[in-house]
Amino acid sequence: MTDRNFTTRFTVDQSPDAVVAAINNVRGWWSDGITGQADTVGDRFTHSVLDLHRCDLMVTEMVPGKKVAWTVLDNHFSFTRDSTEWKGTDIIFEIGRTDDGTEVRFTHVGLVPDYECYDICMDGWTTYIASLRDLIATGKGEPNIGEARTGSEVALVEAQAAG
Repeated sequence: MTDRNFTTRFTVDQSPDAVVAAINNVRGWWSDGITGQADTVGDRFTHSVLDLHRCDLMVTEMVPGKKVAWTVLDNHFSFTRDSTEWKGTDIIFEIGRTDDGTEVRFTHVGLVPDYECYDICMDGWTTYIASLRDLIATGKGEPNIGEARTGSEVALVEAQAAG
């Protein structure tokens, strides 16, 4: 059976503990507008992009140097028929040493091609996971700073303005 959840991975020349610290720094790679905390199990935080997307998340697992997991508690998309598509899904970062460095495997469990948001969300995660990789590798990510950043976000904002 094929795993249909959105998954991507990358390898960096940093320690697993440095990788976990960067993942927990959600404002440094995902969005500087995140409210709340994402440092320990039970922490809750909210991510939003303009009026396009808002999600409330909780840290559900933290294994030092190995794993970080979040659950989406609530979600709203302004561009899908089912605005709650992410609700109840899990976002998992698995970290492990390889011969080439530290591998980060990102999986959004429940984000599958059947979802209306899949292509847009895949574009978003691809962009922001690259930002996470940059934060880990160079100390500087490229988080959302309150405006449309990905190609999909720009297209949605333009469609809303025209419509």
